[in-house]
Amino acid sequence: MKKYIIIALVSGTALTSCGEYNKVLKSTDYEYKYEAAKSYFGKGQNTKAATILEELITIMKGTDKAEESLYMLGMTYYNQGDFITASHYFTTYYNTYPRGVYTEQARYFSGRALFLDTPEPRLDQSSTYKAIQELQMFMEYFPTSSRRQDAQQMIFDLQDKLVMKDYLAAKLYYDLGSYTGNSTYSTTGNNYLSCIVTAQNALKDYPYTKMREDLSILVLRAKHDMAKASVEEKKEERMRETIDEYYSFKNEFPDSKYTKEVDNIYKDAHKYVKEFNE
Repeated sequence: MKKYIIIALVSGTALTSCGEYNKVLKSTDYEYKYEAAKSYFGKGQNTKAATILEELITIMKGTDKAEESLYMLGMTYYNQGDFITASHYFTTYYNTYPRGVYTEQARYFSGRALFLDTPEPRLDQSSTYKAIQELQMFMEYFPTSSRRQDAQQMIFDLQDKLVMKDYLAAKLYYDLGSYTGNSTYSTTGNNYLSCIVTAQNALKDYPYTKMREDLSILVLRAKHDMAKASVEEKKEERMRETIDEYYSFKNEFPDSKYTKEVDNIYKDAHKYVKEFNE
């Protein structure tokens, strides 16, 4: 019996709550709606708050409540994990109120929302570039913000994601290696040059990346394998380039985890260079 009483009480509470919300939605008293939206937001009932605020930001445009309503709306979507919509409203806020009460927070959360929505490295990274740009703008507008360090770390993390994408692309080129034509019009060639160019561009664009050593070994491997796959008249020249790359690698990474491999590459390249063998 007690069990049914408890269920009835819970159901009654839910109905009352639902009834109150429906009353808010139907009301034409926008001050009442505004206070209700703030109450729902404060309780973490973001879906209910968002529904009311979507209506209020249009109706209250030009009033002293419009600014807070727009910022709260962005936060309701952020709290729900709808980061693209959240960023849209935060952007709308700081463009509408460039010196508003919540402009610093809106710029920060717009960048953070985009940061949280970025895909894994193998996918298209257009949104990653957009997130970096948004966070850089936040730091430019608010250089002394207490959130500056957090924004900078997010930029570093996003750049690491871009480097990883380049690394995966370079490694794929390397793993594909040489190819041989299988028809009258096909030719024999390799993907090593594409690997080298992709890895070197990443090193140039992100010189302080933590993946610098891994990108550099790909360049050395690709130069060595490309030299081995070369026609005889180009082999010695490309082995010399491999040796030059070896010395660059050793100078930058004297205690590399790849030391044994790079030394073996040097020994093999050494065999093809005449001046060393005379």
